[in-house]
Amino acid sequence: MINFGFSYVGLIYLAMLFIPNGIWARNQPSGYEEEAKKESKFLLVLERTGEVLLCVMALIFKDTNVRPGSLWLGWLILSFAAMVLYEIYWIRYFKSAKTLADMYSPIAGFPVAGASLPVIAFFLLGIYASNIFLIGASVIMGIGHIGIHMQHRKNAGIKSNRRKGVKIALGIIQVMVAIPVFIVIGISIYFIAARNITWFSCPIDPFNGIEEQTYVEINGQKQFVSIRGKDRTNPVILFLHGGPMAPDSYVTYTYSNELIDDYTFVCWEQRGCGRTYFANPKDKNETVTFDQALEDVNAMADYLCDRFGCEKIIVMGHSYGTILGARFAYDHPEKVAAYIGVGQFVNAQASLESSFADALAIAEASGEDTTYMRKAYDTYLEEMSYESLNEANSYAATYHKPIDSTPIILAGLKSPYLASEDIKWFLVEADAERMQTLSANLIFTCMVVDIRTQTNYKVPVYFISGTDDWNCSYKVMAEYASSIGADYLLIEDANHTVQHDKPEEFTAAVKKFLAGT
Repeated sequence: MINFGFSYVGLIYLAMLFIPNGIWARNQPSGYEEEAKKESKFLLVLERTGEVLLCVMALIFKDTNVRPGSLWLGWLILSFAAMVLYEIYWIRYFKSAKTLADMYSPIAGFPVAGASLPVIAFFLLGIYASNIFLIGASVIMGIGHIGIHMQHRKNAGIKSNRRKGVKIALGIIQVMVAIPVFIVIGISIYFIAARNITWFSCPIDPFNGIEEQTYVEINGQKQFVSIRGKDRTNPVILFLHGGPMAPDSYVTYTYSNELIDDYTFVCWEQRGCGRTYFANPKDKNETVTFDQALEDVNAMADYLCDRFGCEKIIVMGHSYGTILGARFAYDHPEKVAAYIGVGQFVNAQASLESSFADALAIAEASGEDTTYMRKAYDTYLEEMSYESLNEANSYAATYHKPIDSTPIILAGLKSPYLASEDIKWFLVEADAERMQTLSANLIFTCMVVDIRTQTNYKVPVYFISGTDDWNCSYKVMAEYASSIGADYLLIEDANHTVQHDKPEEFTAAVKKFLAGT
């Protein structure tokens, strides 16, 4: 993305670009000076502008450096391959008779290789770095540089010596290869541009604020946190993601952008999942338990208080994160200024009963056969297993508005915070059996916990749910909130991911609640 810093890769590329050109200055082909006088002034301006921009852009963005393990590494490999081919082109030229035909000849199917290959290399480097400025600079240079070379080639009357049939066949092959390549590149550039726009749509002054994605040592592990805020002296919100083990720090910008003016928003990828999982390969999730999670929250709270000079933090949880957040707020009022539960989890059985009763009423009102629904529910009551709970929930879910994950997926693709680790974790999540093994201890907690035993909070408590939330039944949440005298808000037409479904209403409610605490 747009991370400033020295790029050693950019320096290497520029050396590979300028060293052969310096040698060429003493080995120009005869007739070149005459052709240079005929150059289009417009193309020349573009070429010079592109060169300057490219030199600067290639050096000041550290995202172009090698990132081992990155899923985008393929773009860097292709980019470097183009630069290597560029060097081979020059070696061939210096060994040739050094005519205009030699200089403007193709190599490996790339026309006017001396101009096209470096442009392609820097263009692909820009895609690798997800940097629209580097891509733009390479396009400007490409129009000018390749345009001038093509003009020289045409004016010099250089033609291919291939037979017509061979030329047609090669042309067809090139088109067949080019179409899918252009489609992939076009889609990539679209999302890169979107990521850059998203980044600049919410700028943070680095002197007063903080924009940081880093790892913190927490109870023997390197754990990932994303910290964003426009004023370091603002109150701190620690967001606890759901799942369990479903980190979403790369998409929280969709609503946290509206909070970072007044708060420092911290997204933490908990032990055993996401980037934290990949940063601790030796752990094998052996230490992932609910008690350990509470200890980690405690350590994270201490870290944030020490770093930002505050006595207490605001805890915000979503789904499974509300079990963790509510318990921590209940046990440690001395460290928590307020607690906000989003899609508050209360009790698995109570939530299923609520969801199932509503779905059953809908099914019966429609005259549908509910035999299989009732059987699935009875099986759950007999087994009380995770599998039977999921099956009963799946029957109930068919009568409720499904969660539309499309906006979240698009937000992720457009996110400037999306990293390779996020995609790799998504692939882990896609393996249901593996995920059940990795999160077995936390799933057990979700099955047996009942936070209705927590009745006397010593901190302000606020719950926000959507009226379409049956994952963690909004009705059970409302009953619990009323029983402990807590404020709550139901947002119309919002599902379990209320913060993504209705971000404006959600953030307005959060601000209003916190302003009154």
